[in-house]
Amino acid sequence: MNRIMQKIEHIGIAVNSLEKSIPLFEQLLGTLCYKTESIKSENVNTAFFKTGDSKIELIEGSAEGSVIQQFIEKKGEGIHHIAFATENIEAEIKRLKSLGFEFIQDIPKKGADNKLICFLRPKSTNGVLVELCQEIV
Repeated sequence: MNRIMQKIEHIGIAVNSLEKSIPLFEQLLGTLCYKTESIKSENVNTAFFKTGDSKIELIEGSAEGSVIQQFIEKKGEGIHHIAFATENIEAEIKRLKSLGFEFIQDIPKKGADNKLICFLRPKSTNGVLVELCQEIV
């Protein structure tokens, strides 16, 4: 079996406040936040930390009723998704669809940290929200 996904790109963690969470994760991980970014199209603010070959992404809702705020209201702060890096997101979407996986959106879109992203429906991945990521070149 060919390994199409390269690595765990990041783990997304939903938080109520980046202002409070960034210092906590800097202490926890022993490293500084290297990037914050606002993604207006998704109504989120993000903060990134490098951890070895992977990253941690903190995600805060930036508008009333955002998907992240809804997630936190239902489940509380915590792990939101796991993201896998791929070199060809379109090919990976096609491959996974042919295996019966379902996607939240069929076309990749621009996400945080200079990535094209696409999410799989958790009902097709044992309840885990999975994100595919491809570096934008």
